[in-house]
Amino acid sequence: MENRYVGLLIIGIVIIFFFVVISFNNALEKSIEISLTNSCSHEETCPMQVTLKNQKIISYSLMGLLLLVGLFITFFMKEGSREELKLYKKEIKLSPEEIGQKIEDLEPEEKTLMQILLREEGSVYQSDLIKETSLSKVKISRLLDRLEGKGLIERKRRGMTNIIILRP
Repeated sequence: MENRYVGLLIIGIVIIFFFVVISFNNALEKSIEISLTNSCSHEETCPMQVTLKNQKIISYSLMGLLLLVGLFITFFMKEGSREELKLYKKEIKLSPEEIGQKIEDLEPEEKTLMQILLREEGSVYQSDLIKETSLSKVKISRLLDRLEGKGLIERKRRGMTNIIILRP
């Protein structure tokens, strides 16, 4: 799910909770008014009145905080874009001999990852490798560690995933 949608979902939930909190506060206020006529003579210093004020401050503060989190996620958290992959693809130009030399001494699973990288013109998201190969996240990560150790690829962190780039 994209960050924008998660942020909008949080904002929607905050709006719903806001109306619930308002109705709860109104019901609580009415019940305190009824209680005050029977028990407290000084309404401003009555413990129930103080509790109501504290409850309002806490509830509206939490709503505001959640709203800020939703807005931050919606507008400021970015995910890697497909355009970024295109930029890396333009940078990498390898001859068939260079490609053969890079893949020759690799294990079968490493070869599979390298072939996907070559097919995708030298750059791919790590999450796409996981989907395409149906290997576990851990296995892909370990394979990429080995390939990076051999100097064949480079990983660049982008949001919640990595872009895997073939080294020229």
